[in-house]
Amino acid sequence: MAYRIPALRGFALVAIATLSSGCVGITSGPDLGFFGVPIPVSPYFQKSEEDEAWDHERYARAPILGPITAGGPAVALDPPSDDEVVRALERAKPVQGGLPFLHEVQRSNVRIVKDKIADYVDPPRFIPLIGPAQLHHAHYKCTIYYSETTRVGWPVPYTVQDAEASEVIYVDHNHFHMVGDVDSGASAPF
Repeated sequence: MAYRIPALRGFALVAIATLSSGCVGITSGPDLGFFGVPIPVSPYFQKSEEDEAWDHERYARAPILGPITAGGPAVALDPPSDDEVVRALERAKPVQGGLPFLHEVQRSNVRIVKDKIADYVDPPRFIPLIGPAQLHHAHYKCTIYYSETTRVGWPVPYTVQDAEASEVIYVDHNHFHMVGDVDSGASAPF
């Protein structure tokens, strides 16, 4: 009988350790049922979501810069990047998503010419969540020269090459300039 009590204590200790460690269903998470099974996502939808997030992160937001200095030039930021121009072209005239061996379109020998067509600053006004600011506009005309190859595989296989294809894309870059005495709050005295 003396040996049974330590054995029961040991068994109870192992049971408590097992229940509290998450090995048994008491501390496991909620049961999602059918929704707990992973569902495959089409690469098309995954790529479209990634492209949308990339565009929002890189190009869809208007930055807020410091005030325009007196007597200084009020010129715009950098012209649009090649990535931004090619993405805008892809939205206007998509190439991706062809059917292999049935219909494929490829662009090669891409050359981009960027021309600034307008650069002006609006008068100061109050903008909610920003305060008094000026909107700086910069408009660019981007001409894209490329050679396009279209391959059709059914019903009659043929290839069409357009060596002198071109498209014109207009890109607008806008950003804000703060107006007046700007206190960011970073070096406020206590």
